[in-house]
Amino acid sequence: MSGGVDSSVAAALLVKQGYDCFGIFMHFWSEPSQKFQRANRCCSLDSLTDARRVCHQLGIKLYVLNFDQLFKQKIVNDFLKQYASGKTPNPCVRCNQYIKFGELLKKIKGMGADYLATGHYIKKTKKQESKKAIYLLSAAKDQNKDQSYFLYNLKQQQLKNLLFPVGDYTKSEVRKLATKFKLPTAQRRESQEICFIQEKNHNNFLKRHLKIMPGKIITTTGQTIGNHLGLPLYTIGQRKGVGLGGGPYYVAGFDLKNNQLIVAANSRDKRLFYSQLLAKQVNWVAGKNPRLPLNCLAKVRYRQKELPVTVRAHGKNYLVKFKKTQRAVTPGQSVVFYLKKELLGGGIII
Repeated sequence: MSGGVDSSVAAALLVKQGYDCFGIFMHFWSEPSQKFQRANRCCSLDSLTDARRVCHQLGIKLYVLNFDQLFKQKIVNDFLKQYASGKTPNPCVRCNQYIKFGELLKKIKGMGADYLATGHYIKKTKKQESKKAIYLLSAAKDQNKDQSYFLYNLKQQQLKNLLFPVGDYTKSEVRKLATKFKLPTAQRRESQEICFIQEKNHNNFLKRHLKIMPGKIITTTGQTIGNHLGLPLYTIGQRKGVGLGGGPYYVAGFDLKNNQLIVAANSRDKRLFYSQLLAKQVNWVAGKNPRLPLNCLAKVRYRQKELPVTVRAHGKNYLVKFKKTQRAVTPGQSVVFYLKKELLGGGIII
């Protein structure tokens, strides 16, 4: 129960279906400040108040669990470590993997629960295979809100204990249900930013927590044309904020050893395009490796149309070849695989 409309409606639907429910509000790490405590968007006082109001109206109990230190260790520290090494991480993927469907699932089982339900937009189905139940995931009804990209790490032993009540609804339908159920969160606005960073731009957060060293900007042809403010403040494919006149210039790569930012002066520069990528820590949702080579669809960023790819084994990793070259494939982000609308799995781009 985050205090948002999606988890509120998820709870209301389950109560209406006859489930014996209780709510969990998770307390995450917030950045300390000399002037004030910067509230984590996911667990602000307003969010907790709204979660309490919803639970009171539904007639269910609400418990608050503290994941402060685990969140700092697994999510925030990794976020900083990846940026320091030239990667662009996705903290929501790790939070789902280690916190929401990792430690939280263990906690609620210890509290006697059979299922953990969330307000994620994704569909879960079950099929029988040789007397064994196989749980599958697929994109939500609302394609604009679908969150399957962030949930590819889920495993079979977790899926059997998970419920996603709003996966068969659109966002507008969820809000209508919230109004119908007279939930106080019906019109609550949602935030798309990283929950533990208060600024819209995360660069100030990185400056506060990393040793940022300025250095030279060089072109893909080796010409020095300016100075950068610190490599963690840039990401592959970036155009705005590079800080060079006479552009536009596009971030094409990093020379970590020499602390140099590599830029392309042309949007069609070959250094910006990739015919293939290598992925590590790949998880296959169905619990077994697919037959390779695998022809399927893939996303290399959240707000992207699925791309046709071929997936092959490459030692412990996987080689993903695009049918058409792709611009600004970013190490640290996720590549996620689909077969039509079914979520097959995914991994981290090396």
